[in-house]
Amino acid sequence: MDSKTSKTEWLYTISPKGKFIDFNFKEIWRYRDLLFLFVKRDVITLYKQTILGPLWYLVQPLITSVIFTIIFNGIANIDVGTAIHPFIFNLAGVTIWNYFSECLKGTSDAFKKNQNIFSKVYFPRVIMPMTVVLSALLKFAIQCFIFLGFYMFFAINGKAGNLDVNTLILFPILVIVMGLLGLGLGMIISSMTTKYRDLTFLVGFGVQLLMYISAVMYPIDVATEKIQNSFPKVAGFINPIIQHNPLANVVETFRYIFFSQGTFSLWSIVFTLIVTIFIVLLGLIIFNKTEKSFIDTV
Repeated sequence: MDSKTSKTEWLYTISPKGKFIDFNFKEIWRYRDLLFLFVKRDVITLYKQTILGPLWYLVQPLITSVIFTIIFNGIANIDVGTAIHPFIFNLAGVTIWNYFSECLKGTSDAFKKNQNIFSKVYFPRVIMPMTVVLSALLKFAIQCFIFLGFYMFFAINGKAGNLDVNTLILFPILVIVMGLLGLGLGMIISSMTTKYRDLTFLVGFGVQLLMYISAVMYPIDVATEKIQNSFPKVAGFINPIIQHNPLANVVETFRYIFFSQGTFSLWSIVFTLIVTIFIVLLGLIIFNKTEKSFIDTV
């Protein structure tokens, strides 16, 4: 027997993470099959025992848009312009907002929802939040096709404004920003819910409140003007929140692309990108720190 000790080269080495941000693209790529498997699981099992199945992807934004049209444009008399039908205006906001909402709510309980898997099998934990973002992207694609169908119908009837070709290139950027914002905020909330379970009950309520200050059902300029005229004492506090809300900027720019109406500035896009990058990095830092010990507290 050879007295020399043979050195074994391990294929994978699992070691404690010492970095604030440990986003190993090479490792995630090795687990890409698992990522796609989780995406398939989420899409198929969500409506497996429902009657309408994937049609719920279509029903929810349509019903929401109809309700917004009746309440905000019919009763509250919010003006969206004579060249745009209120329904297609609301459908645009609801479509892009739903993607953010799905990403945020889905990633906000990543640790709690998958604690059984995390405690038994090793894989990059960030795959779970990424799974939510990708599966929500498929839902958004379906809803986007529905929006485009209604957009073409109202455009033929002269009730969809004008498509701004110059800003159309921003469309994929807006989608990515919404997904990253939902991912970053969701990872922060998910990390906090391992110790503070009350946050789980506040997420749905918080998303609803956030929607009202994110210009989903109204143009930013109309809202700020009405607040200034009706509530001048609080306008100085509320209007800046709406105007500098990254989500409101994304929704407003999304509608500007298709309707050529509303507010649009490159500065707001740059500001939104900076805030998005900060939130994602902060989410990764907190998520990486929490995953080391979450199994003891979840």
